[in-house]
Amino acid sequence: QVQLVESGGGLVQAGGSLRLSCAPSGRTFSSYTMGWFRQAPGKEREFVAASTWSGSGTDYANSVKGRFTISRDNAKITVYLQMNSLKPEDTAVYYCAARRGSSMAITAKDYAYWGQGTQVTVSS
Repeated sequence: QVQLVESGGGLVQAGGSLRLSCAPSGRTFSSYTMGWFRQAPGKEREFVAASTWSGSGTDYANSVKGRFTISRDNAKITVYLQMNSLKPEDTAVYYCAARRGSSMAITAKDYAYWGQGTQVTVSS
């Protein structure tokens, strides 16, 4: 069974940094696009960042451009989301997601596999 295991969430002050990790298990994700989404209380799940597995293509939500970076370590089969200059409005549950194929996707419905989510809280 395909599983995505996230880690790295927590509480941080505004202006601080966190790094989220996502480790797929159960199969090889060499031809999968990986994405990060987030969902704040009372809001819909929204796209944050995505990367083709080769790393040749990345995309970011406008709200996080210049502050967040998605990367992957193919040797460890792990995807990261480095979050810098965090703001209170970044507070949400962050989800890792995977989709088969190498094309970019920024909508939740395009992803078949999801992690359990990790809470990120940014205090002002």
